[in-house]
Amino acid sequence: MWRGRRLFPLLLLALLPGLCHGRESAPGAVTCGSVLKLLNTRHSVRLHSHEVKYGSGSGQQSVTGVEASDDANSYWRIRGKSDSSCQRGTPVKCGQAIRLTHVNTGKNLHTHHFPSPLSNNQEVSAFGDDGEGDDLDFWIVQCSGTYWEREDAVRFKHVGTEVFLSITGEQYGHPIRGQREVHGMPAANNHNYWKAMEGVFIKPSLDPAKHDEL
Repeated sequence: MWRGRRLFPLLLLALLPGLCHGRESAPGAVTCGSVLKLLNTRHSVRLHSHEVKYGSGSGQQSVTGVEASDDANSYWRIRGKSDSSCQRGTPVKCGQAIRLTHVNTGKNLHTHHFPSPLSNNQEVSAFGDDGEGDDLDFWIVQCSGTYWEREDAVRFKHVGTEVFLSITGEQYGHPIRGQREVHGMPAANNHNYWKAMEGVFIKPSLDPAKHDEL
């Protein structure tokens, strides 16, 4: 389902009806099924992944932060713990557990008890196959209101290990020179705030079941 869709974000912008495009529309809730980029507000880099594996730790697909706003490998799809728990077009609630699935590789944002390679915090990887992984793919959206609003900075707290998705500025060398390490930290602080940026936002619907699947 997920493979062979390298041009998926661009095609989605052009072809799908009933969507809010990019950052031009009025502020509103982030919804299930939306495809977006996430900006770390402290370090001004976007959450990113690619077909480059860690050379240590788990050896799984690496997750990094990149400065470029136009990199196609920085798109993530918002999904629930199950398909039925996050129907397309439904606003994501503060405190809800979600999955973030990397669009171009079909792997889920994941963390586990391995040390991260640069900072020795907790390694964050991309894991699974065609959008399906395991129970360590779940993250709770922490925000202050009822729903995750696109204009708000939010935190992602890992369900299984209780760390926060974070960046503290460490940079990789070859072969991903200049990209920042993404890791999990036990404390809530300014390094783990994220904001929804570029993407395709599914409009909230009173009857999400009437929408076609992406």
